[in-house]
Amino acid sequence: MLTPKERLKLIFEGGHPDRPACICPGGMMNMVTKDLMEEVQVYLPEAHTDARKMADLAKAVYEKGCFENFGVPFCMTVEAEEMGAKVDMGTNIYEPHVVEYVIDSVSEVDRLTPVDVTRGRAKVVTDAIRILKEETKDVPIVGNLTGPVSTASSVMEPVNFYKELRKKNEEAHRYMEFITDQLIAFGRAQIEAGADVIAISDPSGTGEILGPKYFEEFAVTYINRLLGGLQKEKLGTIVHICGQMSPVYKEINEVKSSALSFDSIVPMKEARKHLPDRVLMGNVSTYALEFGDPERVKMLTKSCIKSGSDIIAPACGLGMKSPLVNIQAILACMQEDEK
Repeated sequence: MLTPKERLKLIFEGGHPDRPACICPGGMMNMVTKDLMEEVQVYLPEAHTDARKMADLAKAVYEKGCFENFGVPFCMTVEAEEMGAKVDMGTNIYEPHVVEYVIDSVSEVDRLTPVDVTRGRAKVVTDAIRILKEETKDVPIVGNLTGPVSTASSVMEPVNFYKELRKKNEEAHRYMEFITDQLIAFGRAQIEAGADVIAISDPSGTGEILGPKYFEEFAVTYINRLLGGLQKEKLGTIVHICGQMSPVYKEINEVKSSALSFDSIVPMKEARKHLPDRVLMGNVSTYALEFGDPERVKMLTKSCIKSGSDIIAPACGLGMKSPLVNIQAILACMQEDEK
């Protein structure tokens, strides 16, 4: 029987394992819930700043039968904070979020602090990955990055950012190059620490917000620049984009990741039709995971498998009040089918 790491690797390589993988990467696609914290007596927000606690929570996700991976960090604010944004670290039910931007315009890029992977929360994340690498073997470790557009709109006011993509196009590209280079540095540090997979989530870089032209010019261009900067033999990469895909299937197919992940608004059957040769991940409704019951979750899981998903995962980050039994139902359903 395949280990979780072997199964995921085989899928990334275009192979056909015994069944789809079942993962939740971390980062924007957070998989830590209140129930899980209470089970293992390790809590957020403390684990956001403590490598040992971060690693223990990541391990609990696998050990409690939720998903077949470890993933860190549990938020999408590390990069923005390292570049100078002020972050509220949240609570045990609310995730960290940016409360104060650094700059007002893309032309002020020189005021941003380059990411230093040897200090702050960037170091907490890489230390947690090292702990996971030392203490485990057969479970894939997923390191996470916030996507270029989402990071760019986390260190300055998003409305200004979107306007300046058009009004200050040349400066916007210089700004995006700087942002992407910081993400490459953080991603490389995670790989060096032992990450088997890098997942990039870019919820602000949607085709709906940007339109097809700017989606290709900014989201696709800089995601690919980031992926190119992380190239390493045998490393798997996942890119998650929120929102409708129907206007941008052609553009999304240009993204050079091992797998593409979509939220629940995208019918998996439709995605498979438009992207027949891609590894697809998703997309069990996080609303159903929080407010439904195990039977509904199992039904949605089976639907995802039938519709052509190669990697079964929640459609987005889990609501932190999601019942543990609902989350466990995804993997339980897949393991039942194995028997």
